[in-house]
Amino acid sequence: MRKQILILGLLSLSLVQFTYAQESKLDSTFKRFFVGSTAFILINLKPNQVNPPNFYQLNLGYRITEKDAVSIELKTWKYAWSIGIPYGDSFEAPEEKFPGYVRTFGIALAYQRFLWKRFYAAIHAMNGQQNYYDTNNKKIQNGYQLFMTYRLGYQVPLFKNKFFIEPSVAMTHRPIDSNMPESFKVLDTKWPKTFFPEPGLHFGYRF
Repeated sequence: MRKQILILGLLSLSLVQFTYAQESKLDSTFKRFFVGSTAFILINLKPNQVNPPNFYQLNLGYRITEKDAVSIELKTWKYAWSIGIPYGDSFEAPEEKFPGYVRTFGIALAYQRFLWKRFYAAIHAMNGQQNYYDTNNKKIQNGYQLFMTYRLGYQVPLFKNKFFIEPSVAMTHRPIDSNMPESFKVLDTKWPKTFFPEPGLHFGYRF
């Protein structure tokens, strides 16, 4: 999945260049509500994946002021290798595979602050329920995960500011991963709880 994320990051840079000409001067008026998601959901379309993420996300947000926005992110995904594994030979290596997989259901609260023009910083705190399954798809245990994301990005308006895309770069951190089965933990603890850089590409519609 990391390779697909890298491809999306390169795509986001191309989109910024393509859409930059459409950007207009920041208006003093703006629509306060927005709904959106992330381009990571496109990873689901790749056929014959070893570790299909079954990733889905819905963002619901509110622009408090011209510079401040808050949002709720509903998301779910599945993984069978530690998400701390970086790019390299160990990524999706057979010896690093969990004896089953993890299905996460999360609700994240996000705060976004526009620092200068359309450049922004954001922090996302996701509370996730971790459902652990064995190789027979039998649920064996529940756990809890606190997943933090620290993001820097740029918002590109489209179609008279009704839509937007947000290419970004982020650092992720898992400060809490509780009640993980021992057979999963012995593999997961080999890898760091932080990951950087992780490119992102959010998109949305204002109303």
